[in-house]
Amino acid sequence: MELDYYFKEAIKRNASDLHLVEGSVPSLRIYGELIKMNEAPIPPGELKYAVYREIDKKTRDRFERKRDVDLSMEFYGNRFRVNLHYQRDCIGLAARLVVMNIPRPDEIGFTETMYRFTHLRDGLILVTGPSGVGKSTTLAVMLDLINSERRSHIITIEDPIEYVFEEKQSIIEQRQLGSDTISFADALKYALRQDPNVIMVGEMRDLETMSAALTAAKTGHLVLSTLHTTTAAETIERIIDYFPIQNHQQVAHQLASVLRAVVAQQLLPRKDGGLVVAREILINNTAIANQIRHGQYEQIQTVIQTGAREGMITMNKSIDHLLARGIISNHTARNRKRDMETKAVYY
Repeated sequence: MELDYYFKEAIKRNASDLHLVEGSVPSLRIYGELIKMNEAPIPPGELKYAVYREIDKKTRDRFERKRDVDLSMEFYGNRFRVNLHYQRDCIGLAARLVVMNIPRPDEIGFTETMYRFTHLRDGLILVTGPSGVGKSTTLAVMLDLINSERRSHIITIEDPIEYVFEEKQSIIEQRQLGSDTISFADALKYALRQDPNVIMVGEMRDLETMSAALTAAKTGHLVLSTLHTTTAAETIERIIDYFPIQNHQQVAHQLASVLRAVVAQQLLPRKDGGLVVAREILINNTAIANQIRHGQYEQIQTVIQTGAREGMITMNKSIDHLLARGIISNHTARNRKRDMETKAVYY
Protein backbone atom coordinates (compact mmCIF):
# COMPACT_ATOMS: atom_id res chain seq x y z
CA MET A 1 0.00 0.00 0.00
CA GLU A 2 1.06 3.61 -0.59
CA LEU A 3 0.69 5.58 2.62
CA ASP A 4 0.67 8.97 0.90
CA TYR A 5 -2.50 8.04 -1.05
CA TYR A 6 -4.56 7.99 2.15
CA PHE A 7 -3.10 11.26 3.41
CA LYS A 8 -3.78 12.84 0.02
CA GLU A 9 -7.43 11.73 0.28
CA ALA A 10 -7.67 13.19 3.79
CA ILE A 11 -6.41 16.54 2.51
CA LYS A 12 -8.62 16.50 -0.58
CA ARG A 13 -11.77 15.69 1.41
CA ASN A 14 -11.02 18.23 4.14
CA ALA A 15 -10.90 15.54 6.83
CA SER A 16 -9.74 16.36 10.35
CA ASP A 17 -8.55 12.81 11.04
CA LEU A 18 -7.41 9.69 9.21
CA HIS A 19 -7.68 6.19 10.71
CA LEU A 20 -5.72 3.26 9.27
CA VAL A 21 -5.85 -0.11 11.04
CA GLU A 22 -4.68 -3.42 9.65
CA GLY A 23 -7.70 -5.62 9.07
CA SER A 24 -10.12 -2.65 8.91
CA VAL A 25 -11.43 -0.34 6.18
CA PRO A 26 -9.61 3.05 6.13
CA SER A 27 -11.76 5.84 7.59
CA LEU A 28 -11.85 9.65 7.62
CA ARG A 29 -13.43 12.00 10.12
CA ILE A 30 -15.16 14.78 8.21
CA TYR A 31 -16.98 17.55 10.13
CA GLY A 32 -17.15 15.31 13.17
CA GLU A 33 -18.55 12.23 11.38
CA LEU A 34 -16.47 9.06 10.89
CA ILE A 35 -16.81 7.94 7.25
CA LYS A 36 -15.41 4.72 5.81
CA MET A 37 -13.50 5.10 2.56
CA ASN A 38 -14.47 3.07 -0.47
CA GLU A 39 -11.51 0.77 0.02
CA ALA A 40 -10.86 -2.83 1.00
CA PRO A 41 -9.65 -3.63 4.52
CA ILE A 42 -5.89 -3.18 4.96
CA PRO A 43 -4.18 -6.60 4.84
CA PRO A 44 -2.03 -7.59 7.87
CA GLY A 45 1.57 -6.43 7.57
CA GLU A 46 1.01 -3.87 4.79
CA LEU A 47 0.48 -0.84 7.02
CA LYS A 48 3.53 -1.65 9.11
CA TYR A 49 5.66 -1.97 5.97
CA ALA A 50 4.34 1.34 4.59
CA VAL A 51 4.81 3.20 7.87
CA TYR A 52 8.33 1.89 8.46
CA ARG A 53 9.37 3.26 5.06
CA GLU A 54 8.38 6.76 6.27
CA ILE A 55 9.95 6.88 9.75
CA ASP A 56 13.57 6.75 10.87
CA LYS A 57 15.22 3.89 12.76
CA LYS A 58 15.19 5.78 16.08
CA THR A 59 11.42 6.20 15.89
CA ARG A 60 10.93 2.57 14.80
CA ASP A 61 12.97 1.34 17.75
CA ARG A 62 11.06 3.56 20.18
CA PHE A 63 7.75 2.33 18.76
CA GLU A 64 8.74 -1.33 19.09
CA ARG A 65 9.90 -0.72 22.65
CA LYS A 66 6.94 1.37 23.87
CA ARG A 67 4.24 -0.03 21.50
CA ASP A 68 2.85 3.53 21.19
CA VAL A 69 4.47 6.63 19.76
CA ASP A 70 3.43 10.15 18.73
CA LEU A 71 5.16 11.94 15.88
CA SER A 72 4.73 14.57 13.19
CA MET A 73 4.58 13.66 9.50
CA GLU A 74 4.26 15.84 6.41
CA PHE A 75 2.47 14.96 3.18
CA TYR A 76 1.84 17.31 0.26
CA GLY A 77 2.84 20.36 2.26
CA ASN A 78 0.52 19.51 5.16
CA ARG A 79 1.55 18.55 8.68
CA PHE A 80 -0.14 15.68 10.53
CA ARG A 81 0.02 14.73 14.19
CA VAL A 82 0.29 10.95 14.08
CA ASN A 83 -0.15 8.26 16.72
CA LEU A 84 1.11 4.76 16.00
CA HIS A 85 -0.10 1.94 18.18
CA TYR A 86 -0.72 -1.80 18.28
CA GLN A 87 -4.10 -3.50 18.57
CA ARG A 88 -4.53 -7.28 18.42
CA ASP A 89 -0.84 -7.42 17.46
CA CYS A 90 -1.46 -5.31 14.33
CA ILE A 91 -0.49 -1.70 13.69
CA GLY A 92 -2.98 1.13 13.88
CA LEU A 93 -2.42 4.71 12.76
CA ALA A 94 -4.45 7.76 13.78
CA ALA A 95 -3.48 11.03 12.09
CA ARG A 96 -4.83 14.53 12.68
CA LEU A 97 -4.38 17.27 10.12
CA VAL A 98 -2.67 20.30 11.63
CA VAL A 99 -3.32 23.59 9.89
CA MET A 100 0.15 24.93 9.03
CA ASN A 101 -0.74 28.59 9.49
CA ILE A 102 -1.77 29.73 12.95
CA PRO A 103 -5.34 31.08 12.64
CA ARG A 104 -6.22 34.67 13.41
CA PRO A 105 -7.99 35.11 16.78
CA ASP A 106 -11.28 36.04 15.09
CA GLU A 107 -11.17 32.83 13.02
CA ILE A 108 -11.52 30.70 16.16
CA GLY A 109 -13.96 32.93 18.04
CA PHE A 110 -11.50 34.62 20.39
CA THR A 111 -13.22 36.93 22.87
CA GLU A 112 -11.89 40.03 24.60
CA THR A 113 -11.64 37.97 27.78
CA MET A 114 -9.35 35.42 26.13
CA TYR A 115 -7.27 38.23 24.62
CA ARG A 116 -6.75 39.60 28.15
CA PHE A 117 -5.30 36.24 29.21
CA THR A 118 -2.34 36.84 26.87
CA HIS A 119 -1.43 39.94 28.93
CA LEU A 120 -0.92 37.92 32.10
CA ARG A 121 2.66 37.66 33.34
CA ASP A 122 2.39 34.63 35.62
CA GLY A 123 0.07 31.87 36.74
CA LEU A 124 -1.59 28.87 35.10
CA ILE A 125 -4.02 28.92 32.15
CA LEU A 126 -5.66 25.63 31.12
CA VAL A 127 -7.51 24.81 27.90
CA THR A 128 -9.57 21.65 28.31
CA GLY A 129 -11.88 19.35 26.39
CA PRO A 130 -11.91 15.97 24.65
CA SER A 131 -9.56 15.14 21.78
CA GLY A 132 -10.06 17.04 18.56
CA VAL A 133 -11.76 20.20 19.87
CA GLY A 134 -8.93 22.59 19.02
CA LYS A 135 -7.12 22.89 22.35
CA SER A 136 -3.71 23.08 20.68
CA THR A 137 -5.00 25.66 18.21
CA THR A 138 -6.31 27.88 21.01
CA LEU A 139 -2.95 27.71 22.78
CA ALA A 140 -1.11 28.44 19.52
CA VAL A 141 -3.21 31.56 18.92
CA MET A 142 -2.56 32.76 22.47
CA LEU A 143 1.18 32.20 22.13
CA ASP A 144 1.27 33.96 18.76
CA LEU A 145 -0.45 37.00 20.28
CA ILE A 146 2.21 37.10 23.01
CA ASN A 147 4.86 36.62 20.33
CA SER A 148 3.45 39.57 18.37
CA GLU A 149 2.92 42.00 21.21
CA ARG A 150 5.73 41.64 23.73
CA ARG A 151 9.35 40.67 24.16
CA SER A 152 9.28 37.32 25.92
CA HIS A 153 11.20 34.09 26.00
CA ILE A 154 8.66 31.39 25.14
CA ILE A 155 9.43 27.68 25.58
CA THR A 156 7.02 25.03 24.31
CA ILE A 157 7.18 21.35 25.25
CA GLU A 158 5.13 19.28 22.81
CA ASP A 159 4.40 15.70 21.81
CA PRO A 160 4.75 16.19 18.89
CA ILE A 161 5.34 19.77 17.71
CA GLU A 162 2.25 20.92 15.82
CA TYR A 163 2.40 24.60 14.88
CA VAL A 164 5.83 25.97 14.01
CA PHE A 165 6.13 29.56 15.21
CA GLU A 166 7.90 32.37 13.40
CA GLU A 167 9.66 34.63 15.87
CA LYS A 168 8.28 38.17 15.98
CA GLN A 169 8.96 40.17 19.15
CA SER A 170 9.66 37.08 21.24
CA ILE A 171 12.28 34.35 21.26
CA ILE A 172 10.60 30.94 20.86
CA GLU A 173 12.13 27.53 21.57
CA GLN A 174 10.06 24.46 20.68
CA ARG A 175 11.06 21.15 22.25
CA GLN A 176 9.65 17.83 21.10
CA LEU A 177 9.20 14.88 23.43
CA GLY A 178 11.39 11.97 22.43
CA SER A 179 13.87 13.89 20.30
CA ASP A 180 14.59 17.07 22.29
CA THR A 181 13.63 15.91 25.78
CA ILE A 182 12.74 12.70 27.61
CA SER A 183 9.61 13.81 29.44
CA PHE A 184 7.30 16.77 30.01
CA ALA A 185 8.31 16.87 33.67
CA ASP A 186 12.06 16.89 32.96
CA ALA A 187 11.67 19.55 30.29
CA LEU A 188 9.62 21.70 32.65
CA LYS A 189 12.19 21.35 35.43
CA TYR A 190 15.06 22.40 33.22
CA ALA A 191 13.04 25.10 31.46
CA LEU A 192 13.04 27.04 34.73
CA ARG A 193 16.84 27.37 34.36
CA GLN A 194 16.53 28.77 30.83
CA ASP A 195 15.17 32.23 31.75
CA PRO A 196 11.66 31.74 30.32
CA ASN A 197 8.72 34.13 30.59
CA VAL A 198 6.11 31.80 29.10
CA ILE A 199 6.05 27.98 29.12
CA MET A 200 3.56 25.94 27.12
CA VAL A 201 3.17 22.27 28.06
CA GLY A 202 1.31 20.31 25.39
CA GLU A 203 -0.55 18.20 27.95
CA MET A 204 -0.50 17.70 31.72
CA ARG A 205 -0.79 13.93 31.66
CA ASP A 206 0.83 12.77 34.91
CA LEU A 207 1.46 13.75 38.52
CA GLU A 208 5.07 14.78 37.96
CA THR A 209 4.17 17.12 35.10
CA MET A 210 1.31 18.68 37.06
CA SER A 211 3.55 19.26 40.06
CA ALA A 212 6.23 20.88 37.89
CA ALA A 213 3.66 23.07 36.13
CA LEU A 214 2.27 24.33 39.47
CA THR A 215 5.81 25.10 40.63
CA ALA A 216 6.61 26.99 37.43
CA ALA A 217 3.41 29.03 37.72
CA LYS A 218 4.17 29.76 41.37
CA THR A 219 7.68 31.05 40.61
CA GLY A 220 6.66 33.91 38.34
CA HIS A 221 6.13 32.24 34.96
CA LEU A 222 3.05 32.12 32.76
CA VAL A 223 2.26 28.45 32.12
CA LEU A 224 -0.25 27.28 29.52
CA SER A 225 -1.36 23.67 29.14
CA THR A 226 -4.23 21.31 28.31
CA LEU A 227 -6.24 18.61 30.05
CA HIS A 228 -8.83 16.11 28.79
CA THR A 229 -11.66 17.33 31.01
CA THR A 230 -15.06 18.66 29.95
CA THR A 231 -15.88 21.35 32.52
CA ALA A 232 -13.94 23.90 34.54
CA ALA A 233 -15.02 22.40 37.87
CA GLU A 234 -14.03 18.89 36.75
CA THR A 235 -10.63 20.25 35.69
CA ILE A 236 -9.89 21.59 39.16
CA GLU A 237 -10.95 18.39 40.89
CA ARG A 238 -9.00 16.24 38.41
CA ILE A 239 -5.76 18.10 39.12
CA ILE A 240 -6.12 17.76 42.88
CA ASP A 241 -7.12 14.08 42.61
CA TYR A 242 -3.88 13.30 40.75
CA PHE A 243 -1.99 13.89 44.00
CA PRO A 244 -1.94 11.59 47.04
CA ILE A 245 -4.87 12.28 49.34
CA GLN A 246 -2.59 13.51 52.13
CA ASN A 247 -1.42 16.30 49.79
CA HIS A 248 -4.88 17.42 48.63
CA GLN A 249 -5.17 20.40 50.95
CA GLN A 250 -1.68 21.67 50.12
CA VAL A 251 -2.28 21.29 46.37
CA ALA A 252 -5.69 22.96 46.62
CA HIS A 253 -4.11 26.01 48.28
CA GLN A 254 -1.37 26.10 45.65
CA LEU A 255 -3.84 25.76 42.77
CA ALA A 256 -6.10 28.46 44.26
CA SER A 257 -3.07 30.76 44.29
CA VAL A 258 -1.65 30.13 40.79
CA LEU A 259 -4.68 29.32 38.64
CA ARG A 260 -5.70 32.21 36.40
CA ALA A 261 -8.28 30.70 34.04
CA VAL A 262 -9.81 27.53 32.63
CA VAL A 263 -11.20 27.49 29.08
CA ALA A 264 -13.31 24.36 28.41
CA GLN A 265 -14.03 23.75 24.72
CA GLN A 266 -16.29 21.60 22.57
CA LEU A 267 -17.02 21.60 18.84
CA LEU A 268 -20.56 21.81 17.47
CA PRO A 269 -21.81 21.28 13.89
CA ARG A 270 -22.70 24.53 12.12
CA LYS A 271 -26.00 24.90 10.29
CA ASP A 272 -24.12 25.79 7.08
CA GLY A 273 -21.60 22.93 7.38
CA GLY A 274 -18.33 22.69 9.26
CA LEU A 275 -17.78 23.08 12.98
CA VAL A 276 -17.81 25.94 15.48
CA VAL A 277 -16.28 26.11 18.96
CA ALA A 278 -18.27 26.73 22.15
CA ARG A 279 -16.34 27.70 25.27
CA GLU A 280 -16.90 27.76 29.00
CA ILE A 281 -14.62 30.29 30.69
CA LEU A 282 -13.69 30.32 34.36
CA ILE A 283 -11.64 33.18 35.80
CA ASN A 284 -10.14 32.50 39.19
CA ASN A 285 -11.53 35.25 41.42
CA THR A 286 -11.72 35.39 45.23
CA ALA A 287 -14.92 33.31 45.41
CA ILE A 288 -13.58 30.50 43.23
CA ALA A 289 -10.21 30.50 45.01
CA ASN A 290 -12.03 29.98 48.31
CA GLN A 291 -14.09 27.14 46.83
CA ILE A 292 -10.93 25.46 45.55
CA ARG A 293 -9.29 25.72 48.98
CA HIS A 294 -12.33 24.22 50.70
CA GLY A 295 -13.08 21.54 48.07
CA GLN A 296 -16.47 23.06 47.21
CA TYR A 297 -16.27 22.16 43.52
CA GLU A 298 -20.04 21.82 43.08
CA GLN A 299 -20.41 25.57 43.78
CA ILE A 300 -17.96 26.68 41.09
CA GLN A 301 -20.59 26.50 38.35
CA THR A 302 -22.77 29.00 40.23
CA VAL A 303 -19.91 31.51 40.38
CA ILE A 304 -19.32 31.12 36.64
CA GLN A 305 -23.03 31.77 36.01
CA THR A 306 -22.92 35.01 38.00
CA GLY A 307 -19.49 36.13 36.75
CA ALA A 308 -20.45 37.52 33.34
CA ARG A 309 -19.13 40.99 34.21
CA GLU A 310 -15.69 39.52 34.76
CA GLY A 311 -15.80 37.67 31.42
CA MET A 312 -16.96 34.27 32.67
CA ILE A 313 -19.47 32.19 30.76
CA THR A 314 -20.98 28.73 31.17
CA MET A 315 -20.99 26.22 28.34
CA ASN A 316 -24.79 26.36 28.12
CA LYS A 317 -24.72 30.16 27.79
CA SER A 318 -22.04 29.89 25.10
CA ILE A 319 -24.27 27.44 23.20
CA ASP A 320 -27.22 29.84 23.60
CA HIS A 321 -25.17 32.64 22.02
CA LEU A 322 -24.33 30.48 19.01
CA LEU A 323 -28.00 29.58 18.63
CA ALA A 324 -29.12 33.22 18.89
CA ARG A 325 -26.67 34.16 16.11
CA GLY A 326 -28.08 31.43 13.86
CA ILE A 327 -24.80 29.52 13.73
CA ILE A 328 -26.13 26.24 15.14
CA SER A 329 -29.54 24.57 14.98
CA ASN A 330 -32.07 24.16 17.78
CA HIS A 331 -31.51 20.40 17.61
CA THR A 332 -27.76 20.79 18.15
CA ALA A 333 -28.26 23.25 21.00
CA ARG A 334 -30.77 21.01 22.78
CA ASN A 335 -28.61 17.90 22.47
CA ARG A 336 -25.40 19.54 23.64
CA LYS A 337 -27.06 21.33 26.56
CA ARG A 338 -28.67 18.04 27.59
CA ASP A 339 -25.24 16.40 27.45
CA MET A 340 -23.79 19.11 29.70
CA GLU A 341 -26.64 18.77 32.20
CA THR A 342 -26.11 14.99 32.32
CA LYS A 343 -22.40 15.48 33.00
CA ALA A 344 -23.22 17.94 35.77
CA VAL A 345 -25.55 15.39 37.43
CA TYR A 346 -22.95 12.63 37.35
CA TYR A 347 -20.20 15.05 38.30
